[in-house]
Amino acid sequence: MIEIKICGITGIEDALHAAVCGADALGFIFYRQSPRYIAPAAAARIIAQLPGAICKVGVFVNEAAETVKQTAAACGLDMIQLHGDETAAYCEGFRPDILIKALPLETEKDLQDALLYPVRALLMDARANGLYGGTGRQASWPLAARLGKDKPLILAGGLNSENIVAALRAVRPQAVDINSGVEESPGKKDAEKVKEIIGIIRGEESGEDHDPIFTVHRPQNPPGMK
Repeated sequence: MIEIKICGITGIEDALHAAVCGADALGFIFYRQSPRYIAPAAAARIIAQLPGAICKVGVFVNEAAETVKQTAAACGLDMIQLHGDETAAYCEGFRPDILIKALPLETEKDLQDALLYPVRALLMDARANGLYGGTGRQASWPLAARLGKDKPLILAGGLNSENIVAALRAVRPQAVDINSGVEESPGKKDAEKVKEIIGIIRGEESGEDHDPIFTVHRPQNPPGMK
């Protein structure tokens, strides 16, 4: 089954609608420069109202590790997504089974360096105009396809109902991360677009089995703590 993450959630209605439509995970962006930023307290209120089975992912960009861990614990996050310039050494301070690292791969060296990250999965995205994500720009599908053969892969970058089938067939990712392609405006989802793209993905599934990426973890220690 192809797992689906709807990212950039800022309101409870969008969160509940995505869950009802069949999303496996929801993303909350804690990067203040993002137009989809949500304050931790607001995210915690939304997360407290969500079904327990849906994976709640916090997105961080170049944040102090201790702040990431404190936010994860306070909000009730299941997984942590690092979407900035975090190094492999930085990632070693977290439990790898709850960690996702986003990377904008463009070269052969980028591809090899990506394999050094001790994480549950890698997320292939595209950057533009100084923004770390949510740009609507398409990632390199050929590089993503190669990466997915060696590491659990989440494909992001400008995915929408018009290109999602081509993306799935070209890359064959284990999961997809959808944000700007289902929005009315930054941070506000279009309910019909969310429903449509999830329906398209479910209809395109090949039946291949793989270990889930978006697992709901209930550890004794807060997410991120070793």
